[in-house]
Amino acid sequence: MIEVNDIVKSFEGNVVLDHVSADFRDGQVNMIIGQSGSGKTVLMKSLIGLHQPDTGDILYDKRSMRGMQEKEIRSLRREMGMLFQGSALFDSMSVIENVRFPMEVFSHKSEAEMEARARFCLERVNLPEHVYHLMPSEISGGQQKRVAIARAIVLEPKYLFCDEPNSGLDPRTSLVIDQLIRDITVELGICTVVNSHDMNSIMEIGDNILFLKNGKKEWQGSRKEIFNSGNEALDDFVFASDLYKEVKKVHSK
Repeated sequence: MIEVNDIVKSFEGNVVLDHVSADFRDGQVNMIIGQSGSGKTVLMKSLIGLHQPDTGDILYDKRSMRGMQEKEIRSLRREMGMLFQGSALFDSMSVIENVRFPMEVFSHKSEAEMEARARFCLERVNLPEHVYHLMPSEISGGQQKRVAIARAIVLEPKYLFCDEPNSGLDPRTSLVIDQLIRDITVELGICTVVNSHDMNSIMEIGDNILFLKNGKKEWQGSRKEIFNSGNEALDDFVFASDLYKEVKKVHSK
């Protein structure tokens, strides 16, 4: 579990996160949503340690990063998996080499152990064996995303961070990736945090949703509660399209 306790983050006097508190739970898909400029990207970067809050604290299973020594911070980061917006695979490495890479850098596994673990993770994301030795440019966008997920979980992380995981994918493939992220989260008991503006993803897998507006926590709840939140700003964001206005009417009956 990750607990965000009253954090403030400013850049050159501009407050981007304004006393934000939230909790992100194990075995759930925790989503950060909000309009551009709401602070969700800065919050995500703060969670993975790229930004240090000016005030407040972030606790990882009751461990405060603020009070950690550099060695402890490096150890904590090894417990984190990251799924980048554009997959961020290495073009010069094959699929299986991309998945092996974190183990080569951060683990002491033997060649045989790394190969076995990489193959296990690729199988878990339902990639056929014939793609393992292909280059990223030789597989589809959806397959690239699966490879990126396999790489993110290869070190058995406690925390998985996903930045716009459906970016560039068609609607059907997006649904498949959403379900894969959810299945892995529940199966492994990971604390998964997803930065997204994709309403389909929010409604499909959002177990615990944090809505930011102008750097402040505006609302937090589940995808079921979102339909009757009573929060005007959230309604304006979620039900902006005619389609979701109709969806809300159905759920409100």
